Amino acid sequence: MTELNSVEKVALKTALRDTFGVFATGVTIVTARDRKGQPAGFTANSFTSVSLEPPMLLVCLGKSSSNYRTFSTAGSFAVNILAADQAELSVRFATPGIDRYAGVDWRAGFGGAPLIVDVAAWFDCTCHEVIEAGDHVILIGEIVGFERSKRAPLI
Repeated sequence: MTELNSVEKVALKTALRDTFGVFATGVTIVTARDRKGQPAGFTANSFTSVSLEPPMLLVCLGKSSSNYRTFSTAGSFAVNILAADQAELSVRFATPGIDRYAGVDWRAGFGGAPLIVDVAAWFDCTCHEVIEAGDHVILIGEIVGFERSKRAPLI
């Protein structure tokens, strides 16, 4: 097999991302606090349950993300599953260089991670393990609290 040039690699990566995007999934905002105590967060749809005993979940985060250092070293984080009418929040938390929390109502979870008010559901987690996986890390959290509302999720 011949080596791909940089243009071909970008095209292949884009095609792969688009193909993964065919799978319908919920949309989450993963939150934590940085070393200075400031809230941080990013939009993610790479989220899944891992275990019921003990209760665990995982999310994936790109190593190129501005949130990489915060989340790969955080002792706790939260996963907020957005409600159907919260698409604007998903865009906001995916946009770099803005105040993602401006006007967002939230409260601190057990470990301090922001729990966004009025989401479809949230999970408050302590960090169990961070696993290197290619150009991403897998954050495995042990669930210490959770809540489900009756709101429909954003798909």
